[in-house]
Amino acid sequence: MKNIFLVGFMGAGKTTVGRILARKLGYRYCDADKVIETKAGKTVSEIFSSHGELRFRDLESETLGSLAGKEKQVIATGGGAVVREENLRAMKKGGVTIYLKAPMSVIWERVRHSKTRPLLNVDDPFNAADELLQKRAPFYETADITIDTENLTPEEAASEIMKKLGI
Repeated sequence: MKNIFLVGFMGAGKTTVGRILARKLGYRYCDADKVIETKAGKTVSEIFSSHGELRFRDLESETLGSLAGKEKQVIATGGGAVVREENLRAMKKGGVTIYLKAPMSVIWERVRHSKTRPLLNVDDPFNAADELLQKRAPFYETADITIDTENLTPEEAASEIMKKLGI
């Protein structure tokens, strides 16, 4: 199999489920945001504040294009990766896309105390995040497979992905 790209909103479980899934499959785990941070020599938050979201999205597109050319990886993408058509094309060409879905109430409980999520650094973070989730949902729903993580442990979510992939 090629690659498995995990897509979904921040806090949906991409990082945690991705690590477990990679271990179970014997695949390499890759966090696209961490690759970007290494390449840029800055955190995602620092890139956003010093260069803006557009520059971050450009780095994200370069990174996903590069990762899509490899094989046997579980790749946790950034929450906004799906918004760019070129990213969706690269992911579809490079493997299978899995949407890890969770309602805003669950996501909020998981991310509300995070200091490393630049899109939450606003006056009303809950409503801003909810609005962003609504905008991105149609893009997430283009994934090959959807897994609702609301009532699943990360281990169960990884097993469910394997089941849906027939592994």
